[in-house]
Amino acid sequence: MSEKVDLRGLFNGLQSQMISEMKTNREFIEHSTTKGDAFEDIWIDYLKTYLPSRYCVDKAIIIDSKGNKSMQIDLVIYDQTYTPFVFIQKNTKYIPAEGVYAVFEVKPDLNKNYILYAGDKIESVRKLFRTSASIIDRGQKRDPISLTKILGGVLSFESKIKKDDTIKKHLKSLKGLKSLDIGCAVNYKSFYVDYIKDDSILKSKADSAEIYNKQFLEFYNDRTFDTIEFSYKYNSLVTFFLQLSRYLQQSIGTVAAIDLSEYAKAINFEIDQEI
Repeated sequence: MSEKVDLRGLFNGLQSQMISEMKTNREFIEHSTTKGDAFEDIWIDYLKTYLPSRYCVDKAIIIDSKGNKSMQIDLVIYDQTYTPFVFIQKNTKYIPAEGVYAVFEVKPDLNKNYILYAGDKIESVRKLFRTSASIIDRGQKRDPISLTKILGGVLSFESKIKKDDTIKKHLKSLKGLKSLDIGCAVNYKSFYVDYIKDDSILKSKADSAEIYNKQFLEFYNDRTFDTIEFSYKYNSLVTFFLQLSRYLQQSIGTVAAIDLSEYAKAINFEIDQEI
């Protein structure tokens, strides 16, 4: 008879390791900017380690084919299969909006201002223009797909807010493109938000990127807050990770392929569509 694996022990051990690393950074790093970067790096390393290899994780600025850009995003989960180029300039990554699965604001502590600021950063990504192109899948041409959700969240070590109802109040105040989906304060709790209208973004078959973007904006403007679920303190990290994985795999799936011809217009180049 094979011995069983202590899953709870493995999960608790992982959370304890992360808490210990964050505590060390808090106690021994004095410069606020350096401390903030350290917390971002811990979260990025964690997600790079445990998410499937199809997902890339970095801090970045998000751009679109019309030359618009987002605010600086602390943590981005993105695709490089159907979004094949990422620009790097002076250690800053610029990621096309089409490739984005999720964006997070990362802070040492969770408080009202950081929740609201996270909403601003998430909105700066969601309002960008995204294209959608056909692909060849196992020898078959697949038509462009509708735009997927972009998850928005906040990550921290501690929470300055000690009442769940207060966190809920701040989250409910974020509407439309600012709304948050998920968050985690490792040494407090994780949470995820349910919305009343949170079904597929696709309303009808579209024949242009403009219509797909209009549907995307309508989706976020129409959905309204329903409930928020909090984890226990002892399992905040693993519940966050499991819920995030569920969103990525079963709610979003695969992002739309980037239409490279739209980006090529920036350099007055026309891509051969008949290859």
